[in-house]
Amino acid sequence: MTLWDYRSRVWARKAWLAWYRSAIRCRLEPVKRVARMVRKHLEGILTAVVQRVTNARAEGINSSIQWVQYRARGYFDRQRFHDAIYFHFGGLDVYPNGVTRRPLTHRNS
Repeated sequence: MTLWDYRSRVWARKAWLAWYRSAIRCRLEPVKRVARMVRKHLEGILTAVVQRVTNARAEGINSSIQWVQYRARGYFDRQRFHDAIYFHFGGLDVYPNGVTRRPLTHRNS
């Protein structure tokens, strides 16, 4: 977990190598498997650590699009699906000119 605190690629690599050595000496095979898997992707992980780049925004957008698809119970026409995405997330103003939006409120009678 402390790997994400590093700003330098060199120091992050040194810290990871220290963890890797202890993980490989561990008797638990699942820990060893994870260590080997991380080793295969180490350069990309170190880039993400140093540059602080994630795909969180893209995952959020994808989640929202999946919500639109779920609410429609699927689309049979690809163009309608694209239109629905633009409608919900395109920032369109669907009110005619001169009409102001009023928040919906519940009026007690």
